[in-house]
Amino acid sequence: MESVFKPKLFTLLRSGISKEQVGRDIMAGIVVGIVALPLAIAFGVASGVSPEKGLITAIVAGFIVSLLGGSRVQIGGPTGAFIIIVYGIVKNNGFEGLLISTVLAGIFLVAFGLLRLGSLLKYIPQPLIIGFTSAIALTIFTTQIKDALGLTITDMPDSFIGKWGAYFSGLDTFNPWAFGIMIATVLIGVYTPKLIKRVPGSFIAIVLMTAVVAIFDLPVVTIETLYGDIPNTISVSALKFDLSNIGDYIQPAITIALLGAIESLLSAVVADGMISGHHRSNTELIAQGIANIATPFFGGIPATGAIARTATNIKNGGRTPIAGIVHAAVLLLIVLFFGRFAKLIPMSVLAGILIVVAYNMSEWRLFRSVVTRSGTFDRIILLVTFFLTVLVDLTVAIEVGIVLAALMFMKRMSDLGTNLEESRDMDYINNYSDLPDEIGVYEISGPFFFGSAKHYCNVMRELGLKYKVMILRMRNVPFIDATAVVNLAAMVADLEKGGTKVVLSGVRQEVRTVLERSDNDMIHTVSISDNFTEAVEIAKMAI
Repeated sequence: MESVFKPKLFTLLRSGISKEQVGRDIMAGIVVGIVALPLAIAFGVASGVSPEKGLITAIVAGFIVSLLGGSRVQIGGPTGAFIIIVYGIVKNNGFEGLLISTVLAGIFLVAFGLLRLGSLLKYIPQPLIIGFTSAIALTIFTTQIKDALGLTITDMPDSFIGKWGAYFSGLDTFNPWAFGIMIATVLIGVYTPKLIKRVPGSFIAIVLMTAVVAIFDLPVVTIETLYGDIPNTISVSALKFDLSNIGDYIQPAITIALLGAIESLLSAVVADGMISGHHRSNTELIAQGIANIATPFFGGIPATGAIARTATNIKNGGRTPIAGIVHAAVLLLIVLFFGRFAKLIPMSVLAGILIVVAYNMSEWRLFRSVVTRSGTFDRIILLVTFFLTVLVDLTVAIEVGIVLAALMFMKRMSDLGTNLEESRDMDYINNYSDLPDEIGVYEISGPFFFGSAKHYCNVMRELGLKYKVMILRMRNVPFIDATAVVNLAAMVADLEKGGTKVVLSGVRQEVRTVLERSDNDMIHTVSISDNFTEAVEIAKMAI
């Protein structure tokens, strides 16, 4: 049996890494370190802790995730998804409670990996992920309105609706300087990457706007105003565990662990698609767990795989964990030698950076697609998860969303007994010996949904590359959900990139409707036939 813990770095070192690739990894690591600097500070402040906590997390967790992780290119650190959770834990249990919760979450993550639960991602429906990700983005945006407008509200409500009420009540304290700095930060963050490829817009914004505020002594709130000096040292300290109160930290720890697992594996899957690689999910969970166990002893907050920083790493040539290690080293050097200048950063600059992060997280196009083009069941899961996350709690939203997805699936299966449509594919030929060698056939039997989509598509991806045309028989597929459509589109993209055309055969009307309504361009490149005989004719013409 294959070992459950096999870090990618050690595997790559044994097989050998070229000097050219090491050079590219070092350059990518430097760029990612610069990208991570303003984000780590912003995530720390938005989470209700001091800014250096975010930097410490990016350094310690980033190093461990790259050293021990199961992905070639994953970058670990604090992320926007954790902001709301961390803020709530600090408010209810204090900073010490957050540290204890994070250690427990790390233990849970290690247990997930050792129990080989790395494949849990495929059991999370796509609408549920889009729902809570979009809701987190909206919540992050909401938390930044105070600093974006320069409002001086002293008692900020916890609830989403309460915050907006407080903002409207406090508009008389509006600071035009803070608002202008926020707008400038957003514009710089959005448009400078189109002109300057190597230096991230958020970094340019934070340096330029901080300099403007310091030179002209503008009347805005800075990090120094709220937190004082930022330490330029990193030290290890013991945590005080009170076992009598351990029960208070179990639910926060489970929330951190579940979200950390989902985020890190999502990021790894996205990275796989960008580099045509394959991560080791169980190893990745164990590494994320170790990172979250270790980081609190340095005063850090929860960490997971960061999709945006991982994508930046890949786009700049990073292909091994060396890039992630260099990114952590760059941040460490910045903290040691330039950390004292971070106290001058205006809070409105951080608000602008986080508003851009929230927009990029929002996935509004996918959200709109599910609401307008997907089936009723996917729509319900999306909206329930979204509103529960915004108005109640992320943990409740994930739990209810998963239970709801299971209930919806059972409802669909029960409906099949009375509403099963006759297959469009009446050609039940199962002898494929007369087919040309360039044509392959794969048949899916049963629902094509979030629980089976990844498995089916992985098998089809492996088989399909052996042929010029792959016929996918779907005569026995009663329904398809949004998660399966996403996986199918990714599989088609990989096969077409490898020179293999995909033809769908015997697609039922319900399934065909979902595919035709999808706004995924890759789905519309696929030929859909009524029966197997017609599919074979299409395949022969494509050889």
